[in-house]
Formats: sequence, C-alpha cells, structure tokens
Amino acid sequence: MKTRLGCLSNKSDSYSDFTEFLPPAQDRATRCRKLSKDEVVLWADSFDVLLSNKCGLAAFQAFLKTEFSDENIEFWMACEEYKKIKTPAKLMTKINKIYNEFIDVKAPREVNIDFRTREVMRQSLAEPTPSSLNEVQARVHSLMEKDSYPRFLHSKIYQDLLDMQYTHCHRNSV
Repeated sequence: MKTRLGCLSNKSDSYSDFTEFLPPAQDRATRCRKLSKDEVVLWADSFDVLLSNKCGLAAFQAFLKTEFSDENIEFWMACEEYKKIKTPAKLMTKINKIYNEFIDVKAPREVNIDFRTREVMRQSLAEPTPSSLNEVQARVHSLMEKDSYPRFLHSKIYQDLLDMQYTHCHRNSV
C-alpha cells in the first residue's frame, strides 16, 4: 500500500525529465524554436503572460500533469475555446460537454469550485451565452494563479527551461 500511495506524493521536482509530459519532440521544436530567454523570464512577471505564450502554456500544462491537477488548465483552455463559439446550438453542446467533464460532481476531471459557483454554472446550462463560464473560469484561474503558478516558477520544469534558454543563448553569443 505504501508504494502505491508513494507515487502520489511525487511532486514535479522529483521528476528528472519532464519531457515525457510535453508534446512530441518535433512539435515542441517547431513551437518553441524561437523561444527566447527573455520570454521565459517574462513568464515570472505575470500568470497571464505565461498563459498567453504557447510554450509557456505547454510548460505549465506539463507541470500540472506532474502534480495531477492538469484538469484545471484543461478546463481553462476549454473555456477559452467556448468563448469563441458564435452559434447557440454549438454553445449548448460545448457547455454541456464542459459541464459533464469538469463541473458536475460526478465529472471525471472535476475542478475544485464551491457549491454556489457550481450551482450558478448549472443554471446557466438552460440558456448558455458566450460569458456563461466566465465566473467559474475566473475562479479556476485564480486558484491556479495563487496556488500552482508560484510552485511552477520554483519547479524543475521552469528552472530547466531557464537553464536551456541561457545555455542556448550563451552558446549562440560565443
């Protein structure tokens, strides 16, 4: 029993190689080829800067997977997609899918939100609008910003990215 539970206590800093959590190498290389040290450093300035950068988002997502809490960023990304939907029928389909996957108390990837927020969200299922998920998305965003983001900045994943960018930049300038 101890060994089974022991794997749950492993945090991101116990991973020596986080690349298994990132997209395939060729995708990573294409997406992150032009990533500069300045960009990686900027991720520490603001959680929103991190989320607005494709490589930053991928690195944060990889970090959350190591902490077994990637449902939060997956939910946030689903909300971002949801906001782009224009037709009422597609809004209805997407909000129900999001609710069943992330919000419902029996959801397989349930996000941690309070009862009141969950209830407001449930009531908005009847007549969804592009802003129906704003409140719950803001709560999950706040949770990640206050809890996961500071740990990400101290994680091996982020430190390795800083080191790789420093090494890459240093090598190119010599």
